[in-house]
Formats: sequence, structure tokens, C-alpha cells
Amino acid sequence: MARLFVVSFLLANLGFAYFLFPASGTVSPSLLPPQVAHQHVIDTAAVAANYRSFCGGCHGEKMDAFVDRSWKHGSSREDLFKGIKDGYHDEGMPAFDSAFNDEETYALADYIIEGIKNRKRYDFAKEPVRENLFVSEGITIKLDTVVRGLTIPWGMAFLPKGELLVTEKKGKLFRVTNRKEMEEVSGLPPITADGQGGLMDVILHPDYKENQLVYFSYSAPKKEGNTTLATTAIMRAKLEGTALVNQQVIFEALPYSKTRHHYGSRMVFGRDGFLYFSVGERGNEKENPQSTANDLGKIHRIRDDGSIPADNPFTNAQGTKSSIFSYGNRNPQGLTVHPVTGAIWSNEHGPRGGDEVNIIGRGKNYGWPAITYGINYNNQIISKNTSMAGMEQPLHYWIPSIGPSGMAFVQGDRYKAWKGDLLVGSLRFKYLNRCKIKNGKIVGEELLFKNIGRLRDVRMAPDGYIYIAVENPGYVFRLMPVKN
Repeated sequence: MARLFVVSFLLANLGFAYFLFPASGTVSPSLLPPQVAHQHVIDTAAVAANYRSFCGGCHGEKMDAFVDRSWKHGSSREDLFKGIKDGYHDEGMPAFDSAFNDEETYALADYIIEGIKNRKRYDFAKEPVRENLFVSEGITIKLDTVVRGLTIPWGMAFLPKGELLVTEKKGKLFRVTNRKEMEEVSGLPPITADGQGGLMDVILHPDYKENQLVYFSYSAPKKEGNTTLATTAIMRAKLEGTALVNQQVIFEALPYSKTRHHYGSRMVFGRDGFLYFSVGERGNEKENPQSTANDLGKIHRIRDDGSIPADNPFTNAQGTKSSIFSYGNRNPQGLTVHPVTGAIWSNEHGPRGGDEVNIIGRGKNYGWPAITYGINYNNQIISKNTSMAGMEQPLHYWIPSIGPSGMAFVQGDRYKAWKGDLLVGSLRFKYLNRCKIKNGKIVGEELLFKNIGRLRDVRMAPDGYIYIAVENPGYVFRLMPVKN
């Protein structure tokens, strides 16, 4: 059964790859080193399919992630060969030695080098304002540019009088006044802006108008000898103009890790007034998610000052972390409150396939990695099981992975055709996914704003409009309904 699942999964992924990358010639064996050269030629369609299926989810379907990166481990053909073959586990790059032989690995390296040869870095100043019209089922939307000139906006929070806070992953916070004027905010803590880490989510205290309190999630560094470790941390501070004061770290996930991926980091205040937030398993899937003795691979629940609610599920259990609300999570990057039921909904990244939408319940186990609908990046089986007793099934899952990020329910009357539906950003395929909700279940999907960019965040604002944040180049757009 497991073998049938893998074959079906690969056919789905490779079929999609051949659709996007039709056969366009061959790679001469003269490009390969003597030890792997053969008399036959390599089909570039197969190489493109391998890139799409194994690499595109993290590095971009069109190699976008390679363009604005520093090549920490070198950019030569041999450097790429080594990286693909052996991986860099602490940075989230798996080894593909079991997936490809040397010939296929060199062919992938050549394909990447050729693919990025004519790619140019984005010129944010010259990037045109997007004013496209998008036709959806029952509604037409125009993109209204609110913020431009960013790189990777991660989170948004709406201040009174129409102002906006926007986080930049590289470790900067901006206050947007008069819609398009950005002022940098001072007073942030030390941040490890490396790999998938950086400054991530931002939300306001429910009583912000009275107390001006703001919450940030970020990757916090810690020196241990000559090594810099990092973890997910939450800071609370008071916002005074463009300065943060009275800073207080109210949570740090333990243990710290030398890895640089899977921080999680979405936050939301629930109807009960408590702060819920996600922490990824930091790449240690064998030990962290299923253990309640650490903070990793969990969704947590704390008071607004960092103290622990007395009714948390593991408060009185010896040897457990009392802030845990749910466990068995991989890397949740979407968190929102259902506008009717008040339930906490989450999405999380699977590996290759198995991205999930879950309704988070008190003390529940969401199964990672004991159960999953995905396989590993290098084509290895993670678990033969998609269900087990005592573990929750996802409300919805995606194969192939879409790379889900921010999420929000559509409320109000501005978008009547979408009202009550769930919006989820796709990092991998660069669209906004409208999940159609009926009786508390996802019964269909519509893909909105295709190819708009890696869609990192989506929020319902107090003005009743939907705002989305996209990456590289970084924009914040307001979705303006247009009368047909």
C-alpha cells in the first residue's frame, strides 16, 4: 500500500512537472565529469521534472530563491553537486544521495546553473505598481497597492487610524503612515535572520487602544561556544511612535537548536483572551513533535504576560511543558480564529505533500511524524501510516505541497461571494487559495491571483478589506471589489 502511495504521488508531481517543462533537448555527456559520463544523452525534460518535483518547492519553480541569495557553500558545479548529494541538514537541505545517482545529480547542478544564468535581481524601485483586475467566482478584484519597496514581508498588524505595522524577515519593522510612507521602528531584540528565521509575525494586544502593546515572534540567537543556536521567541513591547519600549521576552521555545528552519511563528489572540502561537519542530522530527517535554512542534497557549493558564492541558503533568496546547505539529505557519465558533484553525507545512489544515483542540496530537500524507524531500518514506488511534486527522490536506502560510476567514459584506470561506497563502505556487467552507468542512477550492508572488500573509483588516503580503519584490495589497 505504501509503495502504491509513493508511485501515485510521484506520478502526480512528475506529470505536473512535464506540463510546465516540455522536452526541449538534451544535455551532452561532455558536460559531465569523466566518472559519470555515458555515451547516451540526458533528457532535459527528465532533469526539469526532477527539479520541479524535488527542488522547486523550496527553491522556487522558476529558481526564484536562487536569484537573491548569497551562496554560503559556493556556486560552482562541484559545490552544487555536493550540496544536492550530501545536503546541509542544519539548514533544512536534505541529502539526495538516495534519490539520484551521480549522473542525475550533476545534470541537476547544470540545470540550475543554466537556469539562473540570465536571471536578474529585482530592482524594487523600478518594479511597476500592480493594478491588475482578477475575476473570481462571483466577484472581480482590483489590487490596490498599500506598501511597496519591501523584500520579504512576513506579518501585518493594523493600527488605529488606518496605520499598519509590517515585519520584514531580515529583521526590520516598519510603521506605515498615510498608506504608503514607511518609517522604521527601533527597539527590536537581537534576531538571527538566517535560513527560514528572522523577524516573523506581529499582532496587537486586544486592548491596544488602551495599552499600546504589540507582540512579535522572531528567531532569537544564543551563543554556545563558537556556535550560534536559535529558537522561536515571543516579545511584548509598548509602541510609542516609531520606538518600542518596555520590551519583555515572554516566551522562548526550548531547547535552542543549531538548525535554521521550521520556526513556525504565527500568533493569534483567542476568544478566551489567551495568546496562541505556533513553534515548528526545528527539523528534528524524530524527537520533538511527539514529546511534551519540549516546546518544539507544538501550538502553545499563554496569558498576555507570558504566564500559563491554569486549565492548559499539561499544566499538572510532571515532566511536560505547561504552555503546550497541542502537539505532533510539523511547521504551522498559519493561525486564525473562526469568526463564529471561536475555534483556532491552523495550517502547517508537510514535506513533499501532506500540507494540512487543522482545527486545533485542547491537548490533541496531530500526528507528525507518526502519520502523514507526504513523503520526504529525497523520496524516502517517512511513515507508512496516514492514521493512528489517538491522533487527529487533518480537516484538509494538499498533494503536492502548496507551501501554506498566512490564513484568514472572510468576514463582513464586502466579499459576499466569499463570505465564511478560508483564505490561505501559497508560498510554493504563488497564489491565494480560497477554501470554500460548508458546514465546517472544506468542500472546494479556487486559486486566486495566480503568479502574484510568494504569498506570505493574508489578513482581514478593521476596515473590512482583505490585505495580502507577497515576497520578492515585497508588496502589501488591499483587495478592492469592483462592481461588474
